Amino acid sequence: MHPGLLVGAGFLLGTAGIKAATSKTARKGYVKTIACGLKAKEEVETVIDEAKAEFDDMMAEAGYEKKVEVEEEADEKAIEA
Repeated sequence: MHPGLLVGAGFLLGTAGIKAATSKTARKGYVKTIACGLKAKEEVETVIDEAKAEFDDMMAEAGYEKKVEVEEEADEKAIEA
């Protein structure tokens, strides 16, 4: 097969592909796909924010429990002395 024919066929297919990619129907499909991606991104961000809030709550609770334990130990030492 002649290389010029392959190049010409590639050019025609590329041009047809660009036309198809920029058509109104394709554009609607791209917009819907991007909208679904944005929705998924928002849902993931919501889950991450909830997980961060839960972790912050656990850290605060652990800090409080540690503080109480230290105070109890200090009270026990003061009673023994």
